[in-house]
Amino acid sequence: MRETDAIIHVLRCFDNDNVTHVDGSVNPVRDKEVIDIELQLKDLETLNKRLEKISRTAKSGNKDAEKEKLALELAIETINTSKNIRSANLDKKSFEKYLKPLQLITAKPVLYVCNVDEKSVISSNNHVESVVKIIQNEGANFITLAAGIESEINELDDFEERRVFLDDIGLSEPGSTKLINATYDLLDLHTFFTAGPKELRAWTIPKMATAPQAAGVIHSDFEKGFIKAEVISYKDYIEYKSEFKVKEAGKVKAEGKSYIVKDGDIIHFLFNV
Repeated sequence: MRETDAIIHVLRCFDNDNVTHVDGSVNPVRDKEVIDIELQLKDLETLNKRLEKISRTAKSGNKDAEKEKLALELAIETINTSKNIRSANLDKKSFEKYLKPLQLITAKPVLYVCNVDEKSVISSNNHVESVVKIIQNEGANFITLAAGIESEINELDDFEERRVFLDDIGLSEPGSTKLINATYDLLDLHTFFTAGPKELRAWTIPKMATAPQAAGVIHSDFEKGFIKAEVISYKDYIEYKSEFKVKEAGKVKAEGKSYIVKDGDIIHFLFNV
């Protein structure tokens, strides 16, 4: 779990007598706090172990060790007040230097997924509201979805059938799409596309990545020998229906090394190695 970049925490937010709960009742706030405590204890173990080691160096007068010791003590104090590291008021520079290498679990960004019943997927419910209230202090995001609905959607092979199903229950998109988009936002990621005669492929990049950096995701030679990027916006592609018609309308843009790739861009890279 320490090697993950983020955490998706699914919470039961629906009542159903036919679906038992291990604790005998539905209480997503309690469920969240149980997991929080388990993860906090694990982080506390890591922090204390590191503090014990660095304290010996700090006693010798090593200034950097003294700074690390202070950062560790502040992190320990945060957990001792039943808070996750991500919600603590820690100096960013100290966090990056001293705490980030420890891969603390409660420092990782988290997305809470409220699993609701069909009638609550649009209108919400008291369980969801209780979760929203408690996660505000963390600055965490949440989404709602109904696993039961998602299961039914997955059984439909035809796109049109899925669209009709979603329309009938008043949804514009499946929960899986919401989950993917929210996860990308959580990790500060974008998607761009490359298209050829035989393949259309999606590539994942960090937000604010430049055109050469995006090219490097495909192959390092593309970044080294980058000349320019021919870019079609997703919006234009949807409007004109084909790459040929986009070109005919003069909507293909030639971008240089400083271009910041936008989410959904369709790109053809020109390079020379």
